[in-house]
Amino acid sequence: MPALPEAKSDLFRSLGHPARIRVVELLADGPVPVSELRRATGLEASNLSQHLSVLRSQRLITSSRTDGQIQYQLSSPEVLTLFSVAGALLISTLQSTRLELAELADPELP
Repeated sequence: MPALPEAKSDLFRSLGHPARIRVVELLADGPVPVSELRRATGLEASNLSQHLSVLRSQRLITSSRTDGQIQYQLSSPEVLTLFSVAGALLISTLQSTRLELAELADPELP
């Protein structure tokens, strides 16, 4: 088993593509059939399959078959927690950057 820092790096690398982020977001409300993921992402079947494979390899998503259709779902609610924290971090960072830019533009601001 890889060391924890390496495992974290692998996890974040697996989320390092906008299509995979979108897939995770689409799965936030529950299982979604592959056909719906294709429609919502606009990806070709083979391309979507590659992205799903990366997410499965990190155990972020699981698949099941219902009525002959393959559906994907998040493997754990912690995936959404990770996305929520990432969003809050981005907002905080942007707000800090805005303050710094405002101070540069007008150094007399408090």
